[in-house]
Amino acid sequence: MTAASDTDIAPAPPPEAAPQGSSADALGALRTEIDRLDDQIHDLVMRRAAVVAELANSRVKGGASPLRPGREAMILRRLLGRHAGALPGGAVVRLWREIFGASSAMQGGFTVALHARRPEEARLARDHFGGAIPIRPLPSAARALAAVAAGEAQVAVLPLPEEGEPDEQAWWTSLDAPRLQVAARLPFWAAKGESPPEALAVSLGAPDPSGADRSLLRIEMAEDRGRAQLVAALTAAGLPPRSLLLRRDGGVVRALAELDGVVAEGDPRLSALPVARALPLGFYAVPERGVLG
Repeated sequence: MTAASDTDIAPAPPPEAAPQGSSADALGALRTEIDRLDDQIHDLVMRRAAVVAELANSRVKGGASPLRPGREAMILRRLLGRHAGALPGGAVVRLWREIFGASSAMQGGFTVALHARRPEEARLARDHFGGAIPIRPLPSAARALAAVAAGEAQVAVLPLPEEGEPDEQAWWTSLDAPRLQVAARLPFWAAKGESPPEALAVSLGAPDPSGADRSLLRIEMAEDRGRAQLVAALTAAGLPPRSLLLRRDGGVVRALAELDGVVAEGDPRLSALPVARALPLGFYAVPERGVLG
């Protein structure tokens, strides 16, 4: 048998091409489905806006502020509790925060007074209130609080109190409570393991409870008590603190205690404290630190 030459070998047939129409048709069907879903989402968002407008015009709503941080926290907790799938939980929160902000803007005259020590605190305010809300930067916490007191802004976003901060930055020591009260802690949501910058929001009047809240209590004492003594006194009164800041200004000692639950003026536990004055400064929804990315 003789070897065949290269010219005797028949060329292999080319691979059979996949039908061009099948992948294109599938892609088109998916895009059509996305368009249909976008229309449905848009319809629901418009319907939600109509309900918000109806609520704003109702007699029940009256002239109250549209700021409802407790109600917003309840909505977000419910949505995060039912959330599943590939969309990150943080995206859900950002979507609804924009909806909340736009809803507040719809009700008219909503402005945020901002005093930020660092750029990330300014971004925090924008992320929380959304792009529809005017944010007015101010050079001091006192100016931001004065804007809320005068009705020029509906909420002031201020730095989280810190141990040992300068007198001019310790805005909580002179907060005009109960007229002005802490109503929210920002951000409400962060992924587990993250340590985002934080801030507090102050508004006129009492905040609305969310069902899982923490309170701030300003304590004033004529005599200098140590941290351990004050923690023991709070615990004995049924108010064990989660955290405690101490400031000594001349002969006056002031403390800021973070407490579980809603502690408001008239709470009988306050009268059991051996201090000159214990003044609730408001409360806020417990922030969510979830496992959803």
